[in-house]
Amino acid sequence: MLKTALEKELFVDIAKLEKKILDKKALIGVIGMGYVGLPLARTFGKAGYSILAFDVDPQKVKMLNAGKSYIQHIPDSQIQTLIDSKRFKATSNMAELGKPDVIVICVPTPLSKNRDPDMSYVESTAHAIAKTLRPGQLITLESTTYPGTTRDLVKPTLQKASGLKAGRDFFLAYSPEREDPGRQDFTTETIPKRVGGDDKGSQRLAMALYSNSIAKAIPVANCEVAEAAKILENVYRCVNIAMVNELKIVFDKMGIDVWDVINAAKTKPFGFSAFYPGPGLGGHCIPIDPFYLTWKARQFGESTRFIELAGEINTHMPEYVINRLAMALNDHKKSINGSKILVLGLAYKKDVDDIRESPSIELIHLLKHRGAKVDYNDPHVPKTHKGREHDLQMKSVPLTVANLKRYDAVLISTDHSAYDYDMIVRNSKLVVDSRNATINVKRGREKIVKA
Repeated sequence: MLKTALEKELFVDIAKLEKKILDKKALIGVIGMGYVGLPLARTFGKAGYSILAFDVDPQKVKMLNAGKSYIQHIPDSQIQTLIDSKRFKATSNMAELGKPDVIVICVPTPLSKNRDPDMSYVESTAHAIAKTLRPGQLITLESTTYPGTTRDLVKPTLQKASGLKAGRDFFLAYSPEREDPGRQDFTTETIPKRVGGDDKGSQRLAMALYSNSIAKAIPVANCEVAEAAKILENVYRCVNIAMVNELKIVFDKMGIDVWDVINAAKTKPFGFSAFYPGPGLGGHCIPIDPFYLTWKARQFGESTRFIELAGEINTHMPEYVINRLAMALNDHKKSINGSKILVLGLAYKKDVDDIRESPSIELIHLLKHRGAKVDYNDPHVPKTHKGREHDLQMKSVPLTVANLKRYDAVLISTDHSAYDYDMIVRNSKLVVDSRNATINVKRGREKIVKA
């Protein structure tokens, strides 16, 4: 009889919260207003929810409450629309975490110097939530991580510190972010959302939230499947990019252009997906996420040789590009030491302002270490900011004819659409192209060296 009463009480709690979510009367708290959290908060806001946005950076909070965006692909107008709706507020006060009906965690999950997962942001966030956790709240984790994080780290932290029980007093789910900054064909609203619950009730509530905000929500067996699927996506990309990076080096020795090879191969309508080489991996996902699985696999006595090898190849690419630059300068009777080098593009990929894990930063460090005088230009990144592992303290220099003529070499690290590559090649002494950005340049091709 006691069990039946408990089940009835649980059902009523779930039904009440589910209705509140479906009626869009639930207050949604989003923790972490970065490249994942801010687009997600905007998506929930556009769907009709009230949003309480949390971030530890007071400057971000101040800008958001003033209707200003600090992420390029999210214009100020979209933030201002949220402000005008009276359904959006940003705060640094974690004591307010007891107010939302739903809390979505979007905090960083970097690697340590030993390439182990740094879960300090997730753990500290879970502790902050636990301080005000109340019955009837749904907690979802979106940060990319290793399988088992939600159940083995977040859940016990919330339960121990709060005294509440998951699945009875509060609800817990995992739904990994799938953001791709700058992408035009898909947005946060249209990218299908995987949802894994810690239990059936949590799954039901999380599906209600995401299916009411995102074009398509896909339920999966549990949190671990959702976590592992996110890792699989990025391992797939990491390994395939490593393969074409390795082939670029091999084909270059053979006098074959890897870009021509890829274009020829992708004419096959089945059995081949094109991946492209570059100066190294960037962004938060591909350079980092696969190593969460490597770390977790070691706990089960297994090695992940493909991932480790792919990591070695991709990590080596900046050094390969610099060596190609050194050879090209040598042909001009110059050395890197003392040469003036302009790096084009600081962002990790074209047409965005995101410099997380950007290979351009490593290229600049390598060039400076070898004695070069280095500047950069990026129309999307006017100046650098302090990162977790770097502080370049540089400003983008104007890309003018006079400036281009000052440099011994121009290194194309990011192939931004805004660049006039004909003008760049025409007015440069030497262009080292790591992105095949100059493919359509007709005049001055003798100045171009692919890397």
